[in-house]
Amino acid sequence: MGVIKLKTELPGPRSRALMEENNKQVARGVFHFTPIFMAKAHGVMIEDVDGNQLLDFASGIAVLNVGHTPERVVRAVQEQAARFLHPCFMVTPYEGYVRVAERLGALTPGSFPKQTMLANSGAEAVENAVKVARTATGRPAIICFEHAFHGRTYMAMTLTAKVKPYKHGFAPFCPEVYRAPYPYVYRWPQTGEDGGDPDLVAEECFRQFEDMVNNDISPDQVAGVIIEPVAGEGGFIPAPAKFLQKLQAFCREHGIVFIVDEIQTGFGRTGTFFACEQLGVEPDIITSAKGLGGGMPLSAVTGRTELMDTVEPAALGGTYGGNPLACASALEVLNMFEDGSLLKRSKELGKILQKRLRAWKKSFPGIGDVRGMGPMQAVEFVKSRAGKEPDREAAGRLVRHGYEHGVVVLPAGTYGNVIRFLIPLVMEPEQLEEGLNVLEDGLRQA
Repeated sequence: MGVIKLKTELPGPRSRALMEENNKQVARGVFHFTPIFMAKAHGVMIEDVDGNQLLDFASGIAVLNVGHTPERVVRAVQEQAARFLHPCFMVTPYEGYVRVAERLGALTPGSFPKQTMLANSGAEAVENAVKVARTATGRPAIICFEHAFHGRTYMAMTLTAKVKPYKHGFAPFCPEVYRAPYPYVYRWPQTGEDGGDPDLVAEECFRQFEDMVNNDISPDQVAGVIIEPVAGEGGFIPAPAKFLQKLQAFCREHGIVFIVDEIQTGFGRTGTFFACEQLGVEPDIITSAKGLGGGMPLSAVTGRTELMDTVEPAALGGTYGGNPLACASALEVLNMFEDGSLLKRSKELGKILQKRLRAWKKSFPGIGDVRGMGPMQAVEFVKSRAGKEPDREAAGRLVRHGYEHGVVVLPAGTYGNVIRFLIPLVMEPEQLEEGLNVLEDGLRQA
């Protein structure tokens, strides 16, 4: 017996009724990937308001790495809620904030002294990382990359690449932001059906980056470079390790703050605690969120002490940043990773996913590329492998087939033609296989 149990068609009657209310009451700019309303969830399963049980392949967009409502996390939040809810760390501080900062300083790559500030969202973490970089260097320019997603607030939105739906109509954007090419191996110019050689793409892409900085900006005007080790919303595009290492060396040479955005890749999502551990780089600043809070809103900026200390007291912060409930949740999430079993499971799930998705590519000509790190995997749909024309409709059909048959899965990609896998890391291999079978049936029908 599988774990998916459907009592009604999806979406069911109660979900459809609630969506009608949603359309009256909620701003239409707030979008839903699925039209299914949740009633409760636990582990890797979602139960909707019609009593259907669905497998979650989305994890709240990489938030629920430890699954829905893990008992240890729920208990920690409940115990904290009984003590106090919100004194504001800037008014009367509390130990939980300090302990989260301590743990992140020890867990993030780099043996140098570090300090951390906590906020609520990934976008806030990015905004504050930029503030630290500019304060520390006294320089204005920030360099980001094609296919990037860094958030929806104004600086974060400026750094984000995709115009629709994230930026259209919201201009003017923040000044002194420059965009460089991202080493998208599959779509690098003059490459074959399977993309190019990652090392060669890394060399060519870095030369373009270097030319842009030297000729269009000047290194002594650059405060920071921010990059995702795997471009998340852009389509789960891993940056070659060689490119990131060259980027870090360039930043070191020119006194530029090297910022790595691990908001989506962190906390076991790629098979290691942070993706940087596999890529041979140690960022000056690392931004994290999503999986950190285990479902509670929490983000962090963790950086070299000498950089973080350049900001004046009271210049960083926010009313809710490092909320005590979120800190209690984060500390228990970090505890759950301590014995290494979650990272072991992450690697195991990654191998299963990679094997199945590569088999899909052999069987279904509409799949142009399969890529990722660990269980953070994706498939890219094209109308033909030779032309690589993005097939957005194919990705949309598979998302719909998924939720109509009990699997919640998300699209992604600059061209909207990618399906991304963000499974909870507590998923059993048999559950993963069941969900993949559902999606494979959808590919066959299409």
